[in-house]
Amino acid sequence: MATLVATIALGLLIGDAQLPVPALTGASGDFLIGHLITLAPAIVLLYGTGRGDLATETVASRPLRAWDTALAGAIGALGLSTAVVSRLVGGDGLTTILGRNLAGYTALALLLMPLFGRHLSTSALACVPLVCAATGWARNGQPEQWAWILQPAGSLPALLLVAALLPAGMAFALTWRRPPLTIPGL
Repeated sequence: MATLVATIALGLLIGDAQLPVPALTGASGDFLIGHLITLAPAIVLLYGTGRGDLATETVASRPLRAWDTALAGAIGALGLSTAVVSRLVGGDGLTTILGRNLAGYTALALLLMPLFGRHLSTSALACVPLVCAATGWARNGQPEQWAWILQPAGSLPALLLVAALLPAGMAFALTWRRPPLTIPGL
């Protein structure tokens, strides 16, 4: 919760500050620091959850996976509700972007954690905004449709995508039964 509050507060303090990121495809666009700092709650979540063996925790009497998923869902829902309320009241576009991206990164963390485990999923999640920044811009300088992180605050498709991604991530995290993929030597 502290990371969530600190992320939103820091994002609002930083405002519309931008990072210069070269685009590998298309034109370069505006990459807000808010696109990057909203990773923090999802990274902390990945660090603190999923510490038990997946096979053991699946059959354990304590519902650790359900608790971890509920915590992630609550963080994602709080971010998503922040974005929706900000959009509905016509508030600051930055608040909408912060909430939407926070919920989106949390949803991606829920999808990645069962597949790759907490170490590799943290690295994979950290690469998402960098890949979007480098390849997510069309030639006209607008974000590509798939790069929801880069979409402006008024983008309803990006908000709907995140709203669908969060319950999908929660369902996946609760139902995945195989052990995480491993890379030999890591």
